[in-house]
Amino acid sequence: MLETIAIILIILWVLGLVSAYTMGGFIHILLVIAIVMVLVRVIGR
Repeated sequence: MLETIAIILIILWVLGLVSAYTMGGFIHILLVIAIVMVLVRVIGR
């Protein structure tokens, strides 16, 4: 579950890099959330 959400957030971040002028800082917040979720998943094993 967490991995799926993290992958979706990373994809959204990559798409946000293409349209960085429209999304702005929101996309970077998504990236931070995705990285935290991946770290929680790895550490939780």
